[in-house]
Amino acid sequence: MIRKRPLLAIVDDDEIFQFTLTRVINYNKQVERIINFSDGEKAIQYLTDNKVTNENIPDIIFLDSNMPILDGWQFIEEYKSIKTEIKKKIVIVMWSSSINPIDTERASKISEISNYLIKPIKLEEVKTFFDDLETLL
Repeated sequence: MIRKRPLLAIVDDDEIFQFTLTRVINYNKQVERIINFSDGEKAIQYLTDNKVTNENIPDIIFLDSNMPILDGWQFIEEYKSIKTEIKKKIVIVMWSSSINPIDTERASKISEISNYLIKPIKLEEVKTFFDDLETLL
């Protein structure tokens, strides 16, 4: 079966990161489209507003751990409370500038987080992620 390209959400307050990641992904035609959010609260509101419309729900969320208003960790807690209402599996990858082993360990214990990657982004990491995506969805 040929799978359609996924819908991606980038949740990050760093506009340069969003721009760079969007360019890399669009250049390689790896997703159907990208939705950007500058904080976790806006992303949770979007998921809540669209939970009954599967085609609007992202297949993948690239989530920053450190943001104003609602950070990545708080986003995950909010997401846990609504995920049963969303009838679609979402792969969440946490991107962070934190190299603190405590953050890596914390992320590894949260089943909703598929992977924890360190910024700055590396083209090879993005490529590997999309190469392995079939196994995650």
